[in-house]
Amino acid sequence: MSRRTRRSQFLLTFLVFFALVAFVVSCCVMVFVAFLTREYALVLDEAHIQLAAKLTLVNILFLTLSFTVIDLLRRRRTVEAPVRQILEGTRKITGGDFSCTIPLLTGRDDYGFNLIIRDLNQMARELGSIEALRSDFVSTISHELKTPLAIISNYASMLDQPGLSRQEQTEYVTAIGKAVGELSDLVSNILKLSRLEHQTIFPQQQLFDLSDQLCQCLLAFESVWSEKKLELETDLPDRLMIRSDPELLALVWNNLLSNAMKFTPAGGRISVLLREEEGCVSVTVSDTGCGIASEAARHIFEKFYQADSSHSTEGNGLGLALVRQVVDILGASITVGSSPGKGSSFTVRL
Repeated sequence: MSRRTRRSQFLLTFLVFFALVAFVVSCCVMVFVAFLTREYALVLDEAHIQLAAKLTLVNILFLTLSFTVIDLLRRRRTVEAPVRQILEGTRKITGGDFSCTIPLLTGRDDYGFNLIIRDLNQMARELGSIEALRSDFVSTISHELKTPLAIISNYASMLDQPGLSRQEQTEYVTAIGKAVGELSDLVSNILKLSRLEHQTIFPQQQLFDLSDQLCQCLLAFESVWSEKKLELETDLPDRLMIRSDPELLALVWNNLLSNAMKFTPAGGRISVLLREEEGCVSVTVSDTGCGIASEAARHIFEKFYQADSSHSTEGNGLGLALVRQVVDILGASITVGSSPGKGSSFTVRL
């Protein structure tokens, strides 16, 4: 809105208010004069009427102007000043200054402006938090993408060297394929996590056998636990029917089993326990791996967090973040029990 337009609107408002007050005062004076002439039988000649009209006009102009000025000062203090303060704050927030805090108005009556200011300050804090998370997420993603891309670039340049043996070529191609697989898994997990966080995936409830699903997930890792010679213990009922989303739950079991096998040294033990309790079903995945320190246990469900950096090349730190998101969507719960050097145990209750 231009300054000329605002000035025109202000002048129009002033004239309307002036005319309204003048009309009210004139009516009051006319009623007063009519009452005097009727009750006291006063006879007003032309000279008296002219003098009274002039005095009444002066009074009307004075009172109207006084009321208008008083209202103008009141509006500037109670309306225009807070609005300017709020607009200045919103301009800073719009410009990206999420640390901006609009001070609350002091006084007995804030005309509801403090409610707006509190909401704007809360919005600025939330936007600041989201911006910090976004920046951290982007920087972490950039770091995570650099490793597999650097491996692919290095081995691709080594393949271009003359005189490579067949064994060296196979080794380099295998390394590139492994890096491509890690990159694909990273992008896939990021997409899954993004979809889960925005709840574009909703649970598709259906009746299925949870015991059979856990068996199928374990069989998918047969090559892993066979290669590491892991001892596998299972305590599963022959049949346990539940109503839930099998696709989302498979994501949970696969990530928990993958972590258990990754952090368990060769010759260790993995156990899977399925129990039906009152009103719920619990699945516990335990291992005899390196365990998790109490400080690290508070962060293991965060994106890209890896408690054991020695295994960072075997994952991207998104598995447990996906597990937490799925558990929350399904209305389930997950608890962690762990001791450094003795292993970890994850229990999901449906």
